[in-house]
This record gives sequence, structure tokens and C-alpha cells, in this order.
Amino acid sequence: MKIAIIGSGISGLASAALLARDGHAVSVFERFDAPRPLGAGLLLQPSGLEALDAMGLREKAETCGAQVTRLIGRTPKGRTVLDLRYADGRPGDVGIGIHRASLFNLLHDAALQTSIDWRTGQGVRTLHDLNDKPRLELETGDMSEPFDLVVAADGAHSSLRRQICPTARDRVYPWGAMWAILPDPEGRRNGMLDQVYRGCDVMIGLLPVGDNPADPDGRPGVSFFWSLRGDAIPAWHADGLDAFKTRLRGLWPRAADVIDPVTDAAVFAEARYRDCVCPSWRRGKAVLIGDAAHGMSPQLGQGANLALGDALSLARQLKDDAPVVHALKGFEAERKPVAGYYSLMSRALTPVFQSSSKIIGVLRDAFMGVSCRLPGIRNWMGWTLVGRGRLPW
Repeated sequence: MKIAIIGSGISGLASAALLARDGHAVSVFERFDAPRPLGAGLLLQPSGLEALDAMGLREKAETCGAQVTRLIGRTPKGRTVLDLRYADGRPGDVGIGIHRASLFNLLHDAALQTSIDWRTGQGVRTLHDLNDKPRLELETGDMSEPFDLVVAADGAHSSLRRQICPTARDRVYPWGAMWAILPDPEGRRNGMLDQVYRGCDVMIGLLPVGDNPADPDGRPGVSFFWSLRGDAIPAWHADGLDAFKTRLRGLWPRAADVIDPVTDAAVFAEARYRDCVCPSWRRGKAVLIGDAAHGMSPQLGQGANLALGDALSLARQLKDDAPVVHALKGFEAERKPVAGYYSLMSRALTPVFQSSSKIIGVLRDAFMGVSCRLPGIRNWMGWTLVGRGRLPW
């Protein structure tokens, strides 16, 4: 089968590698002159690790990443708000904190081992003839040859989403984050995702990510993030790095120790997030996958894992020699209940940790810690954490 994949992020690269390995003729269209990673630290959940295992990449991910066994969130005064262990989902489960560049390199290298046709510097403007032999109109105005299937993996900011699902809608979350990958002063290669919350308007996190490809000294990295309203980002820059360090030390000295060596605020990058709703992921012989289909807040840390699961599911559906339209229907039936669950949970939980509400913060701090200790709720939260949530419909 002749397949066009648009985008070379996590879902695009994983799909390309899997489909080319299965013998399909794959062409990857990428707007940039070369595929490149964007973003900071990721938390690979057991669901994502299972997809990497099917690609033969799990061991490599575990080697370059950092094992995470626990997620803990506290107030600046040390009160526990959230305390989950991976073993609560299933004994033996762990997460892997990893630099996005490390995961990108693993997937890119796997794709390079196949006979993929790389079309870099070729952004796609419009899709044509989706019910017959799809063709791509490039940003240059040129038309591609016909394909049997088009996979739109162009991310949360997808320019193709509404061409495949005209009723799709998306919105930018009012809250974003400042993040950076920095050397871990403790040199840890395992541990936990550690967070501190002050009400709902401050959330700080540290995630060990193992190898940091950008560090010339080879020191283990930690992903630091500071949540704030998107419209407050200019004020963050205006206040300056020293003011930020002082504020951070008053809230969480351990995190302040991580950023104290930083002398240039340019090491921090801005992140904004989109909530995408697509009633249908497919149209004719074209399909949306990854964030293009179900972009969401990173509150539950599932984006990369859902993208990997999408890629694996799509490859499996296309293995059965079923007509393309039937394979896409099977893919959507398998993956929408999973992505739908995490989209729903993300919308519900994001305001609990990222909003201006004072009452929600008080209620969360009062009751969530107690709820985490109740066996039924704890098991459900653990099951959600490890990526095995699913809508019943």
C-alpha cells in the first residue's frame, strides 16, 4: 500500500517506522528541512512502553530514560495532596521519564532503518480526492502523486484537521507553562514525578529524564516546569530571572536548587496547549492520529503515550489486508474510547490544578489526599495514571 504520512512528530515517526516495516511504501511529508524534536520532558506510561516494546525500542528507552515509580504532589507547607504509585495500577508497572529529543532519536533511527521516502521541506496545504486516490497539494502549489492512504500526524496545531473532520473544534487552554531541561543536582536516574501546588494558580514540577542530549558533560537531566496563565507569560519575562528564583525558593527550595545555576532566562521555553474535539478521525482514505486527532492538556501526561498507541493500532489494522476504509473504521473504534477517556479526564482535572479558583484549590487539598488512600479510588487513579483508562462506549 502507498501511504503518505504528514508530520514527523511522535505519532508520525512511529507510524512511518511501523508501516514501512510491514512492507508498505511510506512517504513522510515534513514542513521543516529536517525532522526535529520539539518540547521538553515526557513521561512514558506503561501503555506507551508497550507500544515501544512492539517496535523493539522499549529497552533503549529504559536505558536512556529515568525510571519513575511514584507521582507525589504537595503544598509548599508539605501537606500531601496526591500520592500515587505505579504499582497501584498493576504490580510491576513503572513509568519512564525521558527527554523528548531522546524519544525522537529512537523513533527517527528506527524509521531510518526502513525504506521510507523522506519529503522534507514540503508542507501540505490541502488534501484532494479523499474518497478515491488521495493527493496532496503542497504549500508550493505542486501536487503529489496519488496515495492509497493519507495519515495526518501534524500535531495539535494541525492545519488538516478540519479537512478530514469539518466539525472539529479546538481551543487554547488559558494556562500554559515555562519549562526547561536542566542538570539534576542530585544526579538521579530514577525516582518520582515531584510536584508542588499553591492553590490552583501555581503548579511546579520536577521529572527526572535520564540522558540529556543537549548536555555536553553527559549529566542526567531533570525537566522543570512552572505553570502559569498564558497572558501572564510576558510579565514573567519582564520580572526577570532573579525575581523568579526568589519566588521559587519561597515555595519549593529543592526546585530552586535546580534552577539556581541558570544565568539566562532564554533556557526556559513557553508551552501552550490546545483541547481538540474531533467527532470523527477519518474521512474517506484519510485519518487523523496523535495530537491532530485528540490534542489535550498535559495534565495526565498521556499525549506521547496516546500517539504511540495510535501508531501501533493503525499498523495492526492495516496488516489484515482489509479495505482501507474498513481498517480506518477499526482503528477509530479501538482508539477513540481510550483517547476519549483521557480527553474527558483532562478537561475535568485541568482546572483542579491550573485555574484561578480559590475554592477548588481548598477542596482539592482537603479531600484529594484522603481519596488517594481509599482502595477503590486509589486503584482507579492508578489505572488511569498508567494509561489503561477507557470509556465504556
